[in-house]
Amino acid sequence: MKKTLLSLFALAAMSATALAADVKPALVYGTGGKFDKSFNEAAYGGAEKFKAETGVDYRDFEPTSDTQGEQAIRNFASKGFNPIVAVSFAWTSAVEKVAAEFPDTQFVIVDSVVDKPNVRSVVYKEEEGSYLVGLLAGMASTTGKVGFVGGMDIPLIRKFECGYEQGARAAKADIEVLQNMIGTTGAAWNDPVRGGELAKNQIDQGADVIYAAAGASGLGVLQTAADNKKFSIGVDSNQNHLQPGSVLTSMVKRVDLAVYNAYSDAKNDKFTPGLLALGVKEDGVGYALDDNNAKLITDDMKAAVEKAKADIIAGTVKIHDYMSDNSCPK
Repeated sequence: MKKTLLSLFALAAMSATALAADVKPALVYGTGGKFDKSFNEAAYGGAEKFKAETGVDYRDFEPTSDTQGEQAIRNFASKGFNPIVAVSFAWTSAVEKVAAEFPDTQFVIVDSVVDKPNVRSVVYKEEEGSYLVGLLAGMASTTGKVGFVGGMDIPLIRKFECGYEQGARAAKADIEVLQNMIGTTGAAWNDPVRGGELAKNQIDQGADVIYAAAGASGLGVLQTAADNKKFSIGVDSNQNHLQPGSVLTSMVKRVDLAVYNAYSDAKNDKFTPGLLALGVKEDGVGYALDDNNAKLITDDMKAAVEKAKADIIAGTVKIHDYMSDNSCPK
């Protein structure tokens, strides 16, 4: 009996080791750099959490151009990495192609949808999180003007802006929302100088709270707002600590969850393909409150944003999704 039990334990240990060995996670970031303090870094955080908890290492790649993404995804697949997470809408066609070539490999794409039997598509309800920070911006503004600086001019970023605008108008119906986009190519995610220039232009026009949804370019927005003693709003990761006392809040988008859950599900043989849409209800998006901005968020502001959260979850407040019809209600 004792021998049988020992054999079973040994078999179980071997099975667990084999299962872990079968998981060779890989991660391909969007252009803009791994340590952008924003979108890509959130993905990195999810991979690091998985590694710390399981001891299973992963490989990652930082593309500097749109062509490198497909090369990296295919390279990882050909070397047996699984699952492979592609963090950017820019890799949509790449994942479509490579997933078809490697049907036994599990893929995840963030911020886009690929309809393949071995692909999980993770999208977010950015309009909901942006509404919450827009509400706070509108309540904090004393000039009646707030700003938005987006990265690449694409429907996804206009989705952020539209949610923000709706939230700001919920706070002050006649508020003016100034907006600019940094560019039309992937380079727009990594141009903090241009981000700062656009923020300064909006400040000169009277904006006293500026929301940056621009990857690493947003760091220039946060810096310029702090230099001019105005408020900024961070994005994707909690950026409150980057300019303490100046960053009003951050619209947190849990890209880390997409990566961590993909790796964990694959390791535990629970990976499922299909579409996941994460909003306020799913804790996929929200606003950041910590020691760095606690003094900036008044009790009235906190009560208002928490009520808005509850109303979104209950369905009594519905935020228009720009990407549903490529328009934003005025």
